[in-house]
Amino acid sequence: MEGVVKKSTGSWYTVLYDNNKEIPCKLRGVFKKNNIKTTNPIAVGDKVIFKINKNEESGVITEICDRKNYVIRKATKLSRQKHIIAANIDQALLIVTLAEPRTSTGFIDRYLVTIDAYSIPACLIFNKYDIYTKEQLRNLEELTEIYEPLGYNCYAVSATEGTNLDKFSRLLNNKTSLLSGLSGTGKSTLINAIEPSLNLKTRPLSKTHKKGKHTTTFAEMFQVKNKGKIIDTPGIKEFGLIDVESWEISHYFPEMRKLFNKCKFDNCTHVHEPGCKIIEEIEAGKIHYSRYLSYLSMLEEEDNRR
Repeated sequence: MEGVVKKSTGSWYTVLYDNNKEIPCKLRGVFKKNNIKTTNPIAVGDKVIFKINKNEESGVITEICDRKNYVIRKATKLSRQKHIIAANIDQALLIVTLAEPRTSTGFIDRYLVTIDAYSIPACLIFNKYDIYTKEQLRNLEELTEIYEPLGYNCYAVSATEGTNLDKFSRLLNNKTSLLSGLSGTGKSTLINAIEPSLNLKTRPLSKTHKKGKHTTTFAEMFQVKNKGKIIDTPGIKEFGLIDVESWEISHYFPEMRKLFNKCKFDNCTHVHEPGCKIIEEIEAGKIHYSRYLSYLSMLEEEDNRR
């Protein structure tokens, strides 16, 4: 039988099949998919072939179907472990907060580069809009002016006040959406706001550090109205690049990609070389400096790894 992995807890997988029936399944043998060595051979969103055991209470996954796409991350800069976050995604929605906790532009850019590397469209959802100060509202305008021209639509929402939740809900129509973000950005609260019947567990921020506590323990797929599916993931503290070489990092910055082959040297690193078109664009104010700093940080990290 064919099904879709709804939830992964490490050793057990909840598989959806036959008009939303659910069955817990285990893997048969050791799986390797496209020679990718990861901590999890199967991810939420994977289509699988399985058979039901004689007791009819559980099943065994015998085959992983070809993936349309997938997203891999590593937990920290020092970690060599790869983890598949989700598979077969139509779009990635990064939940961003400018307060309690603050999401840095470095984190945003690292996430967008990783998503772009897997050719998945992405949007930025700025949550907790209701608590932003005047300075943070100006920051929101600045970030919107940076990212929207690059093709990343930005939405300001409030899960608690209901601000622009209709726009957020329409984004999910007939699509499988990956929701990611730092711990405490309110992913579960946001999902509850548009689909109260799910009643996902939420936790308050740490009073001392104003940072989030992990509420979502495992990645899980949820059906929402308008035939959409959300893959909710555990909050991320750090998003390490994976499967990206130094020379190709600039290809995943849309504003740099359009200048491909415009530099004087074919192997230009866009750091110190004369005749670098990207540096010229930065000096002319056509590429935002915060994006370039993110590029330099990723380049340094990859060089250190090598």
